[in-house]
Amino acid sequence: MTKSSEIRIGIIGLGFMGRTHLAAYRSVISAGAKARIAAVADPNLERALTAGGGNLGSGTDAGSLARSIGDAERFSSAAALLESGTIDLVSICTPTDTHVDLGIAAVNAGVHVLLEKPVATSSTEVARLLKVAEASPKVLVMPAMCMRFWPGWPWLKDRIEEANDGRGDFGRFVGVTLQRLGSGPTWSREFYSDPARTGGAITDLHIHDVDFALWCFGPPRMVTSVGTIDHCSTLYRYANGPHHVVAQGGWNHAAGFPFTMRFVAVFEDATVVFDLSND
Repeated sequence: MTKSSEIRIGIIGLGFMGRTHLAAYRSVISAGAKARIAAVADPNLERALTAGGGNLGSGTDAGSLARSIGDAERFSSAAALLESGTIDLVSICTPTDTHVDLGIAAVNAGVHVLLEKPVATSSTEVARLLKVAEASPKVLVMPAMCMRFWPGWPWLKDRIEEANDGRGDFGRFVGVTLQRLGSGPTWSREFYSDPARTGGAITDLHIHDVDFALWCFGPPRMVTSVGTIDHCSTLYRYANGPHHVVAQGGWNHAAGFPFTMRFVAVFEDATVVFDLSND
């Protein structure tokens, strides 16, 4: 950190997710967080200023992106930003196959890292970053698994914990069905059309519900998945946990299919539904 209490934030990659991070930082700064957007990096800033896309809306459209960046330093490469010494924390919002190397470079520069998911498409690659991060205990490296913070999901986890402890108003927890479905991404087409780089929907999209299941219930005894890398359903089996945990994720629906993010949680005395399409 700097000698002052202000956190200097950098963003690498100003595509859809980079603009989403930028909007989120602007929101918390406006709410009083002692931070500022200090630097951004993108190899084609002009492209970033006109690009669109995204399932959920980034909150920063092309017309307002320049204003959101403000007087932040602008770099054409991630390396130049990380070597500049101008930031304390960086959001890495680049294609999946660049995450590990950029994360390692940020850690080596002494910069805290918020790394977009998935960290990588293989555990071997994740292990490379983990090794460097563990050797640098003063630097925080965090995957951006946003469902742990998304309104509705932390609430459900709290209700599950209450039920498991014999507290709460819903009675015994029975199980949950998680859904995350949409048509294929229309942004970053070159990247998303290559499953060798993305890992398909099972890695890029389904991972959110995998993470939520692990957060709530821990590692399962057994996992059964059916489908393809672009649309799969997974059943999680627990020796001493809920009897019914199912997650479905896919992006192989026809163009125009609305993005669906939903859970149906069943308790002994209540059924709780969250659906993104409902206000």
